[in-house]
Amino acid sequence: MNPFNIDLSARLLLNLKPWRNAPAWHIAFSGGLDSTVLLHLLAQLAKTESLPALSAIHVHHGLQAVADAWPDHCQSVCGALGVPLHVVRVQVQPGASLERAARDARYAAFSEVTQADEVLLTAQHRDDQAETLLFRLLRGAGVRGLSGMPRQRPLGKGHLLRPMLDVTRAELEAYASEHKLSWIEDPSNQDRQFSRNYLRHQVFPALTARWPQALVTMARSAAHLSEAQGLLDDLAQIDLSQANTPSDFDWLGLPSLDLAPLEKLSAARQRNALSHWLEPLTRLPDSDHWSGWVDLRDATGDARPIWRLADGQLHRAGGRIWWLSGAWLRAVPAPGAWLEPAQPLVLPDNGVLTLSGQIPAGILQIRYREGGEVMALPGRGHRDLKRLLNETAVPQFVRGRLPLLYKGEQLLAVANLPGLDGKAQGDWHLHWQPPGEDQGLS
Repeated sequence: MNPFNIDLSARLLLNLKPWRNAPAWHIAFSGGLDSTVLLHLLAQLAKTESLPALSAIHVHHGLQAVADAWPDHCQSVCGALGVPLHVVRVQVQPGASLERAARDARYAAFSEVTQADEVLLTAQHRDDQAETLLFRLLRGAGVRGLSGMPRQRPLGKGHLLRPMLDVTRAELEAYASEHKLSWIEDPSNQDRQFSRNYLRHQVFPALTARWPQALVTMARSAAHLSEAQGLLDDLAQIDLSQANTPSDFDWLGLPSLDLAPLEKLSAARQRNALSHWLEPLTRLPDSDHWSGWVDLRDATGDARPIWRLADGQLHRAGGRIWWLSGAWLRAVPAPGAWLEPAQPLVLPDNGVLTLSGQIPAGILQIRYREGGEVMALPGRGHRDLKRLLNETAVPQFVRGRLPLLYKGEQLLAVANLPGLDGKAQGDWHLHWQPPGEDQGLS
């Protein structure tokens, strides 16, 4: 092995030094040049270094007939190197961008495989970083997007690492040539209708012919922008600390913020803070869609504004903004009779209900609000449920799915609301565990 490749191995080992104590390293192995070199480097290092357990993951998208042979190729390579291989077959959801849909399916599979504190290693390199920067620039990305691919980020229960972002494609090709490695040439990589392929085959050759150091300087710009994004994240944390206050409805388990501290910030700081808060919850809106935030923020007190985003909705209620997604956005069917009230009742798309203490005798039912409900309260007589909910300031988006306990036509209790949950009427308590967030991102 020449000194050029010794340097490549040493750089890889240095970049992975903080992660040497991880339970396992998984290698995202497409079978292409980049991941083949990464796999080979790690397999060789494992012979002389004490590394976490290595394994490879090949995601089969099923988008091309030729791809059906790739798992066998990957198995052959892994078998020769003594690295276990896990093949995951995924369904790519149809949509406007096939590239994006395939990427989403791939990373969902990686997230499933990566367990607590384990590491997934991907083989993106410096050329990929430059392509990402230019691609996002052409799409009008902000500082976050232009900071490029991060070297590390959370993935499922573990971490995703890109240890070769300081390595060029030319270095990988030289390594593969010296070690006589074989790899898959994906025919779709030549299809220039895909934006990244067009940049790679049409734009970058012209750029580097005129400016040979273009890839290096673009990667350097991405690093500068990444540092700037870190400062913006610090500012967002400061601003969010003022808005991330307790609520009387924290038991809903929903992310929420106090609106008043946000309203005191400049428009730019509001967008920065909200982008930081929303980033793990949903794909962030582009510039044109931030008008939805203005409408939500400036709505009158009796309005019920909603800002619809890619993976959920922001609602405004009780001086706060609330993030709803998953089951919270699906209609809930009427539960009906509670035949075994001593046992928890699973409510379709609406969490779990329990009744503790001295359970009322007779046939009990669970219903949801339809309007016009009346409840008898000790010392207060009969009261409209709507007025009682107003008194307790229950957010509007909760009211239609708040479980109501009935005996015949008598409303006995409203889950979780002090004074209405059964304790005042008898020695029992109606408790509702709302549905959890299931947006499936981050």
